[in-house]
Amino acid sequence: MKKIITSIISALLLSISLVGISNATSLTVVTDATFPPLEFKQDGKLTGFDIELFNEVGKRLDKTIKWVQVDFKGLIPSLVSGRADVAISGIYITEARAKVVDFTESYLSGGLVVVAKEGDNSIKSAQDLKGKKVSVQIGTKSVAYLKEHFPETKLIEVEKNQQMFNLVSIGRADASVTGKPAAYTYANARGGVKILPEQLTTEKYGIAVKKGTGNLKDQINQVITEMQLDGSYEKIYQKWFPAS
Repeated sequence: MKKIITSIISALLLSISLVGISNATSLTVVTDATFPPLEFKQDGKLTGFDIELFNEVGKRLDKTIKWVQVDFKGLIPSLVSGRADVAISGIYITEARAKVVDFTESYLSGGLVVVAKEGDNSIKSAQDLKGKKVSVQIGTKSVAYLKEHFPETKLIEVEKNQQMFNLVSIGRADASVTGKPAAYTYANARGGVKILPEQLTTEKYGIAVKKGTGNLKDQINQVITEMQLDGSYEKIYQKWFPAS
């Protein structure tokens, strides 16, 4: 009998939680705004593809979006602990992450690429990373990928995307491995680096929500589908990825 009562109480609490999120007038959304063109700060304000996309999602859901800046490694823990409702920050959908949070349908495709210093002929392919110093951002798939596929590399783990690129530019790292959008944005803006043509992986970006809040996930999916159908998604996409 105690087990039955406990199960009923748990189900009721879960239902109350879901209704609370559905009826809430605001959403706390975490992001690591160091990953242009997806999310970054310009003149002290958050901007980028992810930011503009989710602001429109919030508008259509009639929710006020409360943006909170956290390091990338803290995005998923923020959801698990209940400090945030949503995380959008160039997050790849992975099996490991999907065990602790729920993901929307993918809203953008990407993948890992190698960035090296321009003129460095010692790195022509991913195989040349063996024994090299490679900068990566803590908590990203780059770390796990290199440990699995190129264990001979000497990883330099940093907190911010910009730090990762800077290490390559000043010669303290031979290369970096990161997401394709950020790599091309940095190369086009700063120069002095090259991006190897071989893409290491093909990934899907997803919006993460606290596990069990399926109603919120479904609402976000529905809004993004509507945006894709009415052309507003494409308008935002072309603004931030004009060469695509």
